[in-house]
Amino acid sequence: MDLAETTYRVTRDFPIEERYGLTAQMRRAAVSIPSNIAEGQSRGTDPEFRHRLSIAHGSVRELETQALLAVRLGFLNQSGLEAVINSASEVGKLITGLSKSLV
Repeated sequence: MDLAETTYRVTRDFPIEERYGLTAQMRRAAVSIPSNIAEGQSRGTDPEFRHRLSIAHGSVRELETQALLAVRLGFLNQSGLEAVINSASEVGKLITGLSKSLV
């Protein structure tokens, strides 16, 4: 949830014309991470949970890529990038550990 909150915070000042572009993409990716984890956990089976964790992990990588693009386009400064990347890295590690625990 912290990663989603951070993403919303850093995209708040993106150009208005990006409202339905990169801003929306980054926010959707960030929200999909905890959503997929929660949905997978609620399914009650390890294979389904692992599948949802895999989707969440893909969304982490998607968000990292989008943050890097936002920097290249001048929408995101270095401190915003670091906030997203550091949080995404931590979430990615947690997802990987959780996935390995289900094997």
